[in-house]
Amino acid sequence: MAFYNKEPQYEHGDQLKVGILLANLGTPDAPTAQALRPYLRQFLSDRRIVEIPRIIWWFILNCIILVIRPKKSAEKYAQVWTKEGSPLLVHAQKQTQLLRGYLSQKINSPHVVELGMSYGNPSMASAIEKLKAAHCDRILVFPLYPQYAASSTASALDAVWRTLLKMRNVPAIRTIRSYHDHPAYIAALAKSVQEHWRIHHKPDFSSGEKLVISFHGVPKLHLTSGDPYHCQCHKTARLLAESLGLNKSDYIVAFQSRFGKQEWLKPYLASTLEDLGKANTKRLDVICPGFSSDCLETLEEIAMEGKHIFQTASGGEYHYIPALNENDAWIQAMTTIALENLQGWVQADWDSEAAKAQNERTRINAKLLQP
Repeated sequence: MAFYNKEPQYEHGDQLKVGILLANLGTPDAPTAQALRPYLRQFLSDRRIVEIPRIIWWFILNCIILVIRPKKSAEKYAQVWTKEGSPLLVHAQKQTQLLRGYLSQKINSPHVVELGMSYGNPSMASAIEKLKAAHCDRILVFPLYPQYAASSTASALDAVWRTLLKMRNVPAIRTIRSYHDHPAYIAALAKSVQEHWRIHHKPDFSSGEKLVISFHGVPKLHLTSGDPYHCQCHKTARLLAESLGLNKSDYIVAFQSRFGKQEWLKPYLASTLEDLGKANTKRLDVICPGFSSDCLETLEEIAMEGKHIFQTASGGEYHYIPALNENDAWIQAMTTIALENLQGWVQADWDSEAAKAQNERTRINAKLLQP
């Protein structure tokens, strides 16, 4: 069996294109234990996600977690699943479609936008195969993680590299590492908060009401080992607060989704919500800037479970501010970030007729060289 995948059919003179690969985490195919089991196995087998020694982790994963967790996770997914499917996938697909349209308004040279997931479907490999089949010889990898973390951004890049290892004709690759402090991203976040406040009114910060800015947690070991995620999260929060005109006492940064017994980044969101509830805080607004699309972690853990924790502890009004999803300001920000990283690869004044003539000359010259 051949090690390398078969290359797509190509002829001299075919128009080469630039590919933009949007990379996200992934989602199960259905909210069922049967669908969760292979998804969790793939996700939790990634060394970037769990750094426990492999032999020990293999036993824990296959003999405990994959026996117990699929059913519990499926029940949670069922609470947020939509008629269109997984919320994360639905939003990511809409973002992909909208970005295609926005980029087409900015550049005339041939380009293709595809969505790939680190785990589940559509896989990163299938997305790259589509780009290759469309004759993309250059690909920009755009992870939908504003803050860099080894367990998210680097994991997505690993999935790309694993696919390229099986290719003879490897395309040129550019990657976007992070955009946690990009002005367009911060402006999109601020606009989403302001729009929320326009509808639900602004919290009364003078009376102790708060904006909680929550990010997905990672083990503290990642920070002490050199991962910049913690610092980038705090910078995003500070820039967002400044753009909203908030004082330091008006907002709190916390970290959610802790897994296992080891210490993770603090403060933990659950503890923070409980403490604020016990303090009889009259209102909390919670935003999760690290998620470009609403998903299980935002819709169930934050919007549902977080509200329950806060109000059970005697807290008052609770609002979850949705992820950026398909907000126009966010799609414009994605377009800006993509264009900045596509410089030299795309042209706004590309001449299709001139390109067609050049491709025809290439085709003719190739035929002349044939024996």
